[in-house]
Amino acid sequence: MQGEVSFFHDKKKYGFITPEDGEDDFFFHISDVEGEEITEGDEVEFETEEAEKGPRAVKIKVL
Repeated sequence: MQGEVSFFHDKKKYGFITPEDGEDDFFFHISDVEGEEITEGDEVEFETEEAEKGPRAVKIKVL
């Protein structure tokens, strides 16, 4: 799946990705990013998994 980082809290290291299909945003944590940097506006590729509080983005790669 592909999308754009719509929000990233640099100090708390979490954010949200808006998928390109317009579905609901997916939560992510910096530990799910393959690589060390991500910022708002980055185009990304990711997978999803069901988490305790709903679906979340995992295996995130900045394009």
